[in-house]
Amino acid sequence: MRPWALVTWLANADTIRVFKMNKKEDGSNSFQPLADDFPKKHKAPVINIGIAETGKFIMSVSSDTTIIIWTLKGEVLSIINTNQMNNTYAVISPCSRFVGSCGFTPDAKVWEICFSKSGQFREVARAFELKGHTAGIHFLAFSSDSCRMATVSKDGKWKLWATDVDYKQQQDPYLLLTGLYDEAAIMPCILALSPDAQVLALASSNNIRLFNTKRGEEEENFHKVHGECVAEMTFDTTGRFLASCGDRVVRVFHNTTGQRAIVEEIRGLLKRGPTETTRQRLNQQLVQAQANLKRLGAAKV
Repeated sequence: MRPWALVTWLANADTIRVFKMNKKEDGSNSFQPLADDFPKKHKAPVINIGIAETGKFIMSVSSDTTIIIWTLKGEVLSIINTNQMNNTYAVISPCSRFVGSCGFTPDAKVWEICFSKSGQFREVARAFELKGHTAGIHFLAFSSDSCRMATVSKDGKWKLWATDVDYKQQQDPYLLLTGLYDEAAIMPCILALSPDAQVLALASSNNIRLFNTKRGEEEENFHKVHGECVAEMTFDTTGRFLASCGDRVVRVFHNTTGQRAIVEEIRGLLKRGPTETTRQRLNQQLVQAQANLKRLGAAKV
């Protein structure tokens, strides 16, 4: 979908403002604010906002227990009470179907934002919960296809979940892997999940660690990447790069952990005895991935 709007939270004005993208005569783009800001509905500070990839709705979450689903014009579609005592984070899934939230309680909650075939909003329905942590959850993230989710908790652990389930048939998400992240027990932290869910990035203070989600092993550790705490992280759509922001600076890292995961996956596929055509294609991909690692000066190729 071609981007057409920029959604912002104005802390001083305590409101959401949408800027519409306009094409200029010289071919460049400019952003102009819509006539009216969103009404002030939150009673606590907003901690995250997001816009669905489909462009059908906007989500805002505040630090109490409130999530609001809006139209792009600022009309309230639904107000969700998470019942988590307080929210620490909420996010829209890349498929635009779900909103996931976490907070003081040890369970992450996911809702489905339901629209009719004609595009009319119908309801917000409870989809499923991720149960297994023993303390409040700092942060959660989806993979690009929304089939995997990751959480990190005050219990000092991170977890990877399979969420490609039919919850309407009473199927529950299931745990794939649990890893250790001691920093989470003593300070707030954030995470990012690579598009293919093969790499988990965790940040606390101004340090970032990258984990392989097949074995739960830490493979990269970047110290003091910002002068202040890491405020946000994200992988690009290809999974080749990880970007972090903090202290008004954005830093971009090569995802060598992801390249190693690709090598490992291809080698596993080759051991299964594929057809000759498939073998040739896999070998080409393997050579390319190994060349990328060599170019980056990464070990374990």
